[in-house]
Amino acid sequence: MLETCEWLHEVLAPLPVVAYPFDLKRLPRNGIYFLYEQGESWGHSGSGPRIVRVGTHKEGNFRSRISEHFLPSERRMDFDVTRPRPHDRSIFRKNIGRALLNRDQDPYLEIWEVDMTPSADRAAWRDRRDIDKEKRTEDEVTRVLRERFSFRFVVLEGQKKRIGTEGIESRLIGTLARCQICQPSPAWLGLHSPKPKIRQSGLWLEQHLDAPALDKVDRETLVQAIANTQRCEGNYV
Repeated sequence: MLETCEWLHEVLAPLPVVAYPFDLKRLPRNGIYFLYEQGESWGHSGSGPRIVRVGTHKEGNFRSRISEHFLPSERRMDFDVTRPRPHDRSIFRKNIGRALLNRDQDPYLEIWEVDMTPSADRAAWRDRRDIDKEKRTEDEVTRVLRERFSFRFVVLEGQKKRIGTEGIESRLIGTLARCQICQPSPAWLGLHSPKPKIRQSGLWLEQHLDAPALDKVDRETLVQAIANTQRCEGNYV
């Protein structure tokens, strides 16, 4: 597992790092992204950046998924008690906000946890919500993401090849989660998460942490995806 985690970090290293601000139109429509966080280094030889999250998406939605995390369009902040908040569309944003609020022992964490996507939940919680507070928290989440996170990506067509237990995503996450050498720094924000799986894994993830590591076929798939991405690099970044 150790060797597989090290191999994964190294095989991705030649790919360009994307940081905010970026042009969404230069990103692919399908692929897998690997997030890195300022101050987080891997545990293998040297001090390379540690992957802190792996993500993918439904077919054709790579750009919109990245947009839901980083909010390049401020219109997503135009919400009220009748509309979902940005973190209701992004579990990554929700997890960052959870850690910030829990770190500050802020009781508003209870309301942050509620999924306001269903209209019934918005109606049920309407009288307890503080929209100004929510917008300040969303702004802080956006600031943290834009200033402290960057990502690499590989182009990979075919939703079934990417997503869930059958796709490569689960085994990418399993490879990282099982590595005992790649540990979070003492200052890692995720250590303030109320979610034990995040604190213990050192990843901004709760799913697929127990998945098996990448196998030989997965490695070949990833190497080919990286090669395809590099061939089209000028079109994306």
